[in-house]
Amino acid sequence: MIDFNIAPFVGTETDYIREAVANKMICGDGPFTKRCHAWMRERFGTPKALLTTSGTSALEMAALLCDLEPGDEVILPSFTFSSTANAFVLAGAKLVFTDIRPDTMNIDEKKIEAAVTDRTRAICVVHYAGVACEMDAIMEIAQKYGLKVVEDAAQGVMSSYKGRALGTIGDFGCFSFHETKNYSMGEGGAFLTKEVSYAERAEILREKGTDRSKFLRGQVDKYTWQDYGSSYLPSDINAAYLWAQLEKADEINENRLASWNAYDAALRPLAERGLVELPTIPAECVHNAHMYWLKAADLDERTRLIAHLKACGVQATFHYIPLHSAPAGLKFGRFAGEDEFTTRESNRLLRLPMYYNLAKGDLLHVIDAIYEFYGVLR
Repeated sequence: MIDFNIAPFVGTETDYIREAVANKMICGDGPFTKRCHAWMRERFGTPKALLTTSGTSALEMAALLCDLEPGDEVILPSFTFSSTANAFVLAGAKLVFTDIRPDTMNIDEKKIEAAVTDRTRAICVVHYAGVACEMDAIMEIAQKYGLKVVEDAAQGVMSSYKGRALGTIGDFGCFSFHETKNYSMGEGGAFLTKEVSYAERAEILREKGTDRSKFLRGQVDKYTWQDYGSSYLPSDINAAYLWAQLEKADEINENRLASWNAYDAALRPLAERGLVELPTIPAECVHNAHMYWLKAADLDERTRLIAHLKACGVQATFHYIPLHSAPAGLKFGRFAGEDEFTTRESNRLLRLPMYYNLAKGDLLHVIDAIYEFYGVLR
């Protein structure tokens, strides 16, 4: 069976884990965590980057820093993972789901403004498959109405929009380093902010409400409870695993892009014949090959294609069930406007195997199986 995902591994992870243990500081904010922080600040041009226990916890930090009150509303796409919504529900907000664009599966920037009310406080965008949302238009809306912008860039590490790294354009950015992502620490994520005024609050929030970060830097002689917070910092063992991959970030990125481009070139003839639809990458976006998806004609065809691929030894899968149709979505939110594309397009989308060092023979086998399903000779 060709796996849908294999967690990235470059070979030095175990050496660095041993080093972390030898350092006798395996809790949070140890030497490897500091290396990861410095790398992200320099690579992405952000004044503050903090490793977290997950992409989910990074989103929770962002939601709390939005200073939401009961009854406040947050606009977000329905086509996303539950973590995106949970973060704002836990912060006390009402969810307002809006429709997506069928070409990128991102939130439709043209439908956001109509969803704004006098209770709207934030917009959360999701950069699906590592392809950027139309951030200029979204930031203009946010500025017009005085709204915070949270970037769920869980899938967007190493992607950019008009030369700016995803996660650094809005007020807060959130990465994921889960094992399914391009770079992994098993479970983990990162919180980014371009707002220096939020940096200290973010540190306190992440460190159980204390100013321990200042203490570790020698800025205070003892640390005390300053504000509400939680434990959002990961072990330095996890950071050691991640550091091995950040050292080879470009190599991993180029390897994945080669697989993505091979899929795209090989499947393009099927798209030209109208048998499938393939991803669109807007000119202003540089993506990271997080995912390669295609769309079948409808739900029935997708179901049959997944079954065919499984019979051919290929693990392929659908993706999100729209949140607004889920029990929790009905409880905590509402859909603004018409669901023109969210449900229809989510029913058609199919994800193909994509990971670091995907063997060329396996990739070609996946492609051949798709051609076989559609009865077309390559």
